[in-house]
Amino acid sequence: MYAANESVVFLFLQCMRNKQAKFTSLVKALSTDLYRYAFWLCRDKDLAEDLVQETFTRAWRAVDTLRDQKAAKYWLITTLRREHARIYERQQPVFADVDLDTLETSRPDFDTSIEAHLLRLSLHKLPDEYLEPLILQVLWGYSCDEIAGIMELSKGAVMTRLFRARQKLRDMLLEGERSNVRIDGKLYHELS
Repeated sequence: MYAANESVVFLFLQCMRNKQAKFTSLVKALSTDLYRYAFWLCRDKDLAEDLVQETFTRAWRAVDTLRDQKAAKYWLITTLRREHARIYERQQPVFADVDLDTLETSRPDFDTSIEAHLLRLSLHKLPDEYLEPLILQVLWGYSCDEIAGIMELSKGAVMTRLFRARQKLRDMLLEGERSNVRIDGKLYHELS
């Protein structure tokens, strides 16, 4: 009887090690991307950290149900997005304007050109309903079907939003191009 209990304990410990290894690999691989997405959603550093933490807490509870490692990013993004929505169900958010262009970046390849600055300004002006699917597609590489699943929309609605996002972005960039000024050969943007 004692030997049977030892084998059960051994199997349990082996399962826990496998679960821990799977979970640790998820955290290492996706925590930075989840934080960026969370920060984009809420534009608050502390809240973004809390969202990522809660997402991983939920992931720990359900990591055994994850069958396909390739679906982990999609699963965690959806979990994070739903966790973000839960915040607004429970309380009224406090809004603050954060100039995303003034945030420090730890990436040495961060583009500081005037064109990149104009693109960031234009992206910041896009309504969230257009910006979110565009970011999911361009930065994260999701297909229209995957974005539809994440945003809980039809594929047609996602395609429409992506089309309109690109159209609005193009119009803003063309408008910005017309308001650019060259002084001593350098390109400057008139602030309006």
